[in-house]
This record gives sequence, C-alpha cells and structure tokens, in this order.
Amino acid sequence: MDTKQALAELGVTPALTSEQREALDRDGFFIVENVLTPQQCVAMREEFDRVVEAESGSGVVMDAEAGATRLSDLFNKSDVFDAALAIEPVLAASYYLLGDFKLHGANIRDPHQGGGDQPLHSDVPKSAEEDWRLVNALIVLDDLTLDNGPTRIVPGSHRLPHNNTPTVNLAEGEEQRGEYGDQTRFPEDPYAEYPGQILFTAPAGSVAVCNASLWHGGTSNKDGARRRMLHLTYTRRDLMQQFVQQDHLTEGLYERLSPAQRHLFDVQAPASA
Repeated sequence: MDTKQALAELGVTPALTSEQREALDRDGFFIVENVLTPQQCVAMREEFDRVVEAESGSGVVMDAEAGATRLSDLFNKSDVFDAALAIEPVLAASYYLLGDFKLHGANIRDPHQGGGDQPLHSDVPKSAEEDWRLVNALIVLDDLTLDNGPTRIVPGSHRLPHNNTPTVNLAEGEEQRGEYGDQTRFPEDPYAEYPGQILFTAPAGSVAVCNASLWHGGTSNKDGARRRMLHLTYTRRDLMQQFVQQDHLTEGLYERLSPAQRHLFDVQAPASA
C-alpha cells in the first residue's frame, strides 16, 4: 500500500482547492473553519482534561514547557481524538507537499494564564529552499482570541532561511547562516515581534494547515481563558517520526485502526497481539 491508495481507502481525495494550494505555496498556510463539530470539540476538551488529571503529570509528554500543560500519545490514550485523523484538508496538504507521508506526532497544548509565550521558530530544519519535511495542523479546540494566546505566524517565511525548533534555535541556527538565502531576515531576537507577522485567531473547530517550515510561535495567554489546541503533524515516509508510534502501540489502538490508517501510522501488529 502507498499513501495514495491509503487515502483512497479512507475516502479522501488528495486534492486541495486552488485557493488552498495558492495560499499554501504563497503564505505557507491556510485556514479552514468547522473541520470539527462543536460536539467533537467539547468531547476532546473534556477528554484532554480527564487524561491530564488521571496521569497527574506522569504521561508521555513531548517538549514539556513551563506555563503550559502538554499531552501527547493521544491516540493510544483515547479514541475521542480519532476525528482529528479524518480532516481532509490536512491529509490533502500533506500529500501535496510531502508525497508519501506518515504520522509524525500529535499533542495538545494548553497555556496557562501568563504562560505560552514562545520564541519564533519553525518545527523542522531544511537543507534547501523547498526541502519540505513536515505539515503541521493547528486544530483549535477552544475559541482562539487575541487575549488567550493566539499563535503568531509570519506569512511566506517558509521560504526564508530556516529557523530551527526552539531548543536549537540559536545554536544550530547559527551554523546554518550563510548556507543559502537572504540571511538578513533571520531574527536576532526570536521573542520580538517580527515584521509582517499575523495573529491566528479562530473559533473552535477550525484548523490552520501549515507548511511546518513556517515561522510561528505561541503568544502569552493574557486573560487565562482555556486555549487547548491539538497539534497534528505528518512527515515524509523517509524521515523519522517525532513520536515513534510502533514503540508505544497498544493492541487496542492497532485493532481500532483500519489498514489504511495503519499505513499512515507506519505500524505493524504489536508483539502482544
């Protein structure tokens, strides 16, 4: 099975609208509202809170940060989050940018009041101007407003010299200076407002589908309103997953997945099956 066949079996036409394709090429992202129903958003919010309380900080968390609660390994922990796997614009954009692709990772991030401010960053390095490696879907579970920590995005920045993930932003990023492109726009202060940045606000149920080379970052949650966002990422099949699904695969999840979904998860039956 390849990705195109898997998408066909899932009933997904791997094609973007002309407007979505143009926005993804030009700006590095596009936004679609109502990809989740209000009922699905409520269910995911409640399940996130339930699992966080049950685990009391002992769950598998990627890139833990002060001032925010993060939960990963979502699909092993609950089938409530499965609806995120069926968002067609996310799958279509992944096929458009990456060709054969697989699940990279998934987590929910909930910044607390006064927390959530992040350095401007991209989610993946690149070795050439169009070395696309990752698609990131920012799935809004609570209304995202100007006051509860909207994501800032720099349109078109996916084509600028890359700015690595926060932990290596100032180290590995320095090594990449001068390799290609216009280095004058590389941000010296990754926390400062960047010229041309926008703030992504949207009602619950919306998604921003992003080329993950796009420069972006969380902003501070000023008013303390809940701001749960599900981050779903897909990568090329020749690259490593952020969260290696096979290493954590439960029998329950494997049995729940269709053959096409197993292909996109890049998993085989667990040893206990």
